[in-house]
Amino acid sequence: MVTTRSWKHGSASERDFPVSRVSDLIAEDGTFVWVDHVDPSPAELEHVEAELGVHALAVEDATEQGQRAKLDRYRDSLFLVVYDVGGRDAEGNLVTHEVKAFVTDRALVTIHGPGFDTGPVERRWDHNADLADHGVPWLLWGLLDAVVDHATSTLEAIEHEVDDLEDDLFEHGTPREQQIQRRSFRLRKALGVIRRQVVPTHDSVASLLHGDAETIADGIRPYFRDVEDHLQSIADSVDQLRDAVSSVLDTNLNLASNRQNTVMKKVTSWAAIIAIPTAITGFFGQNVTFPGEGQWGGLFASLALIVASSLVLYRVFKAKDWL
Repeated sequence: MVTTRSWKHGSASERDFPVSRVSDLIAEDGTFVWVDHVDPSPAELEHVEAELGVHALAVEDATEQGQRAKLDRYRDSLFLVVYDVGGRDAEGNLVTHEVKAFVTDRALVTIHGPGFDTGPVERRWDHNADLADHGVPWLLWGLLDAVVDHATSTLEAIEHEVDDLEDDLFEHGTPREQQIQRRSFRLRKALGVIRRQVVPTHDSVASLLHGDAETIADGIRPYFRDVEDHLQSIADSVDQLRDAVSSVLDTNLNLASNRQNTVMKKVTSWAAIIAIPTAITGFFGQNVTFPGEGQWGGLFASLALIVASSLVLYRVFKAKDWL
């Protein structure tokens, strides 16, 4: 599946034209194009290489999945890899989409799988059409801004989950150590994916701002700085949330340990209370003569001694908050 659009002198011109026309369109003065490929075949990428003259190594990278987020510069083009965050699935795992792009003076070619929705990117272009006279950098900004916004929204959702996790940590009732640990590890895993796949995009944007793309004019440079600031904020938020989740895990383990100590104190206290009657009955069960032997008075005396000593131990343990 291929989507194409073109702009001329800052205004939308054509769309859904064949890729074979790209070289003709970009030869026209003031015209730039966007070509979007969904799971392109090697033949389609070779066609793009022929139409735009992108480097063969960039085309080779575009065919490989699992590229790290990066920005590679070639003589006449840039090759960009970013990851779009599509939220979390039912199991709590983060859903990401790898998006690759060839960037030339007159064209932006995006490559991705079917899971990535280009709608938000196109809406940014349409809502900021007054910036279209900046050409391809404007297209590139729309792509990066959409990716950053999706990551920011996902981080906000994770932040709310961390807050809920902290509240659940001190809920009264049945302890739920395993559930809290499971949720914490899922959050840590999601934050790790963002840190590994999204945060490095900050370096790519910084490289663009510091001269890797000379075509970025001063008029649109503030928009790239805004994207860079958001990426820095994402990096800071990821670190803070990872620390918060680690703190929840540590606190959960401490609470579990404290609950276990309380249980052990109760078990030990009741064992001590039960040991007293056992000792008394065992003592009176000796085959020796003792006061009250064979009489009801001896039985009542032993019972009174059992009850009294058990009550004394109970009051002592209760005063120490062991029961």
